[in-house]
Amino acid sequence: MVRILTAEEVTARTGELGGILLDAVAGGASVSFLAGFSREDAESFYANAAREAAAGRRAVLAAFEGDALVGTVQLLLDTPPNQPHRAEVAKMLVHRSARRRGHARSLMLGIEAEAKARGRTLLTFDTMAGGAAEKLYLSLGYVRVGEIPRYALWPDGSGPGATAVFYKLLDM
Repeated sequence: MVRILTAEEVTARTGELGGILLDAVAGGASVSFLAGFSREDAESFYANAAREAAAGRRAVLAAFEGDALVGTVQLLLDTPPNQPHRAEVAKMLVHRSARRRGHARSLMLGIEAEAKARGRTLLTFDTMAGGAAEKLYLSLGYVRVGEIPRYALWPDGSGPGATAVFYKLLDM
């Protein structure tokens, strides 16, 4: 099951959400953090996401197996005045213990539905080039625009890797 979390729920679940972020980085995902960041840092990231959700600048979706939160994705809505039709997808994460069960696909479909409900017709995001996630995004109709070389360091601090840029036009 996938659903939007209220800002209060994000605040109450910062420990679970932070745990998913820690697991993703430990598994090698390049999602803005380097190995060795703390649980406090991960929970602080989601505490900020809760504040942004309360202000209407982002939406946080979560995937559940029963009562267990196993994945999350965010819709960033704070766009410039000339881009009220666009939103950015961020922090698409599924705990390694819950992968290959359709959670990522469900989260992406959920984020698309939420974007449409908020009048957004264009989604954009980037992801490290060559990763398994690219196949999922392509299967969902996202268009790979290209790569930006040397974009971000890998979590272990090794050299910078390329990022692939994607977009999707949503039918209203």
